Amino acid sequence: MASARPLGPPISYTPASLPSNKTLAGRTIHLEKLGPDHAISLFPLLVGTYPSITPLWDYMLDGPYPDLPTFQAAITTKSASSDPFFYAIIDARKNTPTSGKPIGYLSLMRITPAHLTIEVGNVMFSAALQRTTGATEAIYLLMKYAFEDLGYRRVEWKCDALNGPSRRAAIRLGFTFEGVFRQHMVVKGRSRDTAWFSVLRDEWEGGVGVGLERWLEEGNFGEDGGQMRSLEKVRGEVIHV
Repeated sequence: MASARPLGPPISYTPASLPSNKTLAGRTIHLEKLGPDHAISLFPLLVGTYPSITPLWDYMLDGPYPDLPTFQAAITTKSASSDPFFYAIIDARKNTPTSGKPIGYLSLMRITPAHLTIEVGNVMFSAALQRTTGATEAIYLLMKYAFEDLGYRRVEWKCDALNGPSRRAAIRLGFTFEGVFRQHMVVKGRSRDTAWFSVLRDEWEGGVGVGLERWLEEGNFGEDGGQMRSLEKVRGEVIHV
């Protein structure tokens, strides 16, 4: 006798794949597997005595680091991890002081192929990357890779509920806010509530992905690098076509 209780719809699927060492090439940045050698270039951007650097670590689970050896050890550990799987963000722009060098890192994490879910996390953008096209392109490349190459149906974004910039970034990128897990973690001796966001494959295919792709096109930026149309406007045009 069939159950009278409501059940989710059955699906036919193949488990998703694990991330590989494949380099993800973009117009302004590339993503390559994080390696110990990246620490030298990242050190002056992410660790130092400048007052502007230390706050970068406020909402991270680790850091800040006191010196180069400690930072190198942390990058080496991250490089050996399979989950999170870390990527260095390489500046692909020409004629910049950081051209060809790493200017941040991020990861794919909580990788669950059997349930087709994966998370973008450990996002560490240096000042050389913040508020640039590359910051958006880095997230786009990971999302595209997760949905279109690896076969996931849900990409998550989580952050400290007090991290306003991260929450605003998630919404701008097309993620849907799902709620707050109260007293979810203890981080650096402090209580953390965690805000949850996600993009589903249907949403990616329904406009989120194309919206990001079109916003990133070179023709959407003037000679000064400023955007012609906002991401929100471009995505709205795509969804309503």
